Amino acid sequence: MNVHFIAIGGSAMHNLAIALHKKGDTVTGSDDEIFEPSRSRLARFNLLPLNEGWDEDNIHEGLDAVILGMHAKTDNPELLKAEKLGLRIFSYPEYLYEQSKNKTRIVIGGSHGKTTITAMILHVVRDYGPDCDYMVGAQLEGYDVMVRLSEEARFMILEGDEYLTSPIDRRPKFHLYKPDIALLSGIAWDHINVFHTFENYIEQFKTFASMISHGGILIFCNEDAELRKISQAARPDIRKIPYSLPDYKVESGITRIRYTDHEFSLQIFGKHNLLNLNGAMLVCNTLGINDEQFYTSIQRFKGASRRMERIAGNDDTVIFKDFAHSPSKLMATIDAVKEQFPGKKLVACMELHTFSSLSLEFLKHYKGCMDAADRAVLYYSPHAIQLKRLPPVSIAKVKEGFANAKLEVFTDPSKLKQALLQENWRQKNLLMMSSGDFDGLDLEGLANEIVRRNA
Repeated sequence: MNVHFIAIGGSAMHNLAIALHKKGDTVTGSDDEIFEPSRSRLARFNLLPLNEGWDEDNIHEGLDAVILGMHAKTDNPELLKAEKLGLRIFSYPEYLYEQSKNKTRIVIGGSHGKTTITAMILHVVRDYGPDCDYMVGAQLEGYDVMVRLSEEARFMILEGDEYLTSPIDRRPKFHLYKPDIALLSGIAWDHINVFHTFENYIEQFKTFASMISHGGILIFCNEDAELRKISQAARPDIRKIPYSLPDYKVESGITRIRYTDHEFSLQIFGKHNLLNLNGAMLVCNTLGINDEQFYTSIQRFKGASRRMERIAGNDDTVIFKDFAHSPSKLMATIDAVKEQFPGKKLVACMELHTFSSLSLEFLKHYKGCMDAADRAVLYYSPHAIQLKRLPPVSIAKVKEGFANAKLEVFTDPSKLKQALLQENWRQKNLLMMSSGDFDGLDLEGLANEIVRRNA
């Protein structure tokens, strides 16, 4: 196959490009800007475009497929030429379905936890089988690429994102995968720039459940009221399997699962991750992996990149970074660290970075979500607000939205860094939460400096 990627530099797109290259396809691509780590990874496989920008000469009748990334615009010259030539144009999720339509598709959806659950399943099937193709939304330890496509695997495990498919296809991505086995981890309103009401957002998950194949399986978190409603309304031919928290305890900073007469020590922690674990186990059960095999394997699971990732620490202080950005994710992550380290105080620092979080009308949904932290710190960039073409957000409005009188707000990353370094870190942990990068703040450098100063 000869495949061309328009906007090859995207986080998901470049991984698919590498996967097809490793499969033996001829892959080309273009983009107007490519950042790390996409740039280095594409270069390693000789897939990095020679020049930045768009060139309609990249598009020709010898192409079997053109894959269009979300970053491209509808007036992209390469897209226009592909349409003129009548070439087969796919979005990223469309092409994944095309490559897996003859396989059993397992799709992991939900507003939160889907990357971690997918990563857990992949970790366990690597130990116990079966052979699976996959797509996951974060880099995983031991995996060279986030996408695998093969001829021989009978299963395809897909992380099912509810965001839009492409500039010319406004359907949520997970509506294109048509699962045989589906998992839904929970619903918390997100992407308000696309789904303007909570009701509209819920509707996307109802539609997803309706697309499960005849006689398929829906695994869902029974602690989510909306998911219980969706399960009850799902077709009668679909098998519904709920999950809740496992039996566990936390001792000396270690979470242990109790199963029959055994205890299994985990490297992950937090009730949200234990819910994720039980959902992942039920998926693995459908693949022929029993509970004891699952628990034995999952003991070595360290988590997905940027999901409660430990970046430095000593006996006094541990510094974590996490992808949390929505209200429910902030609360779950803060509660998890507090539960795991009950004798230590917590400094929680969050960046408003997404379209939703920087929207004035959404700020009220953050009310109280950082109250459990001993010190609550928030950062946002006025420049990011301008780039997203949103109305200005004042510090006063942020404090009003969070309804936390002790909330400290910063708009300069250097001042944020200075404030954190001045903290007395004796018997305190630091949690840095964002889907961005705090405007280029070197989190590893900051963490190591905190540890060094308190050694």
